[in-house]
Amino acid sequence: MGLGSTLQPHLPFLRRYARALTGSQGAGDAYVRATLEAIVAAPDEFPKDVAPRLGLYGIFQRIWSTSTEEDARDLSAGDGLEAIASARLARITPVSRQALLLAAMEGFSTTDTAYLLNLEEDEVDGLVDEALAEIEAQTRTDVLIIEDEPIIAMDIETIVRDLGHDVTAIAVTRDEAVKEARAHRPGLVLADIQLADNSSGIDAVKDILADFDVPVIFITAFPERLLTGDRPEPAFLITKPFQRATVKAAISQALFFNSATASA
Repeated sequence: MGLGSTLQPHLPFLRRYARALTGSQGAGDAYVRATLEAIVAAPDEFPKDVAPRLGLYGIFQRIWSTSTEEDARDLSAGDGLEAIASARLARITPVSRQALLLAAMEGFSTTDTAYLLNLEEDEVDGLVDEALAEIEAQTRTDVLIIEDEPIIAMDIETIVRDLGHDVTAIAVTRDEAVKEARAHRPGLVLADIQLADNSSGIDAVKDILADFDVPVIFITAFPERLLTGDRPEPAFLITKPFQRATVKAAISQALFFNSATASA
């Protein structure tokens, strides 16, 4: 099996990480493209002493960590993010955000996260704790949950409230979600894809975003279906079944970028 075929299954998840790290589909995908271009240009340099997924993320991390602020602005320019790039990075140590996302969202072990960030394992634990402390200090907001499975909805609501946020409503259909959003404008939306009446959470979010801007996190058992590289796609995505830490990390990152946008 060639290197391309070996890496293909891991690309949707690298896109997820890149988008969550940068806060945008455009910038995240640009970093992924740069990663793939580096691999194509020098395939013999691809790490052979680690698992393919770890090697792929490792090359991405090398490109991310060596990018200049000007590079970041250029990559973000297509989404109009260049003016707030500095404000975003100033809000929380970038490496601590990477450690949290790699561990909580991407599921890497402490050992693998240390490898990716070129750190000692105890340093990784400290960075994750630092990022979690930043989560505790984040501004509270109102959250709309769009989820038709009662147990999952209750679980998400508990996580959201434990983080100090309020839940405005739990909607189970597209129409109900739009109605609730218009009645009580949320500061964050958590949306499942398939809803109770076979309507779409994606369509519900499109309707809501047509009325006002709000950060959105999609929840799905099939993330690869939403991470094909086409537009528009979500910057923040949680995979079912999810861990509490994953939801906390995604919420923190979405609100981090939204608050930076508002204050820029």
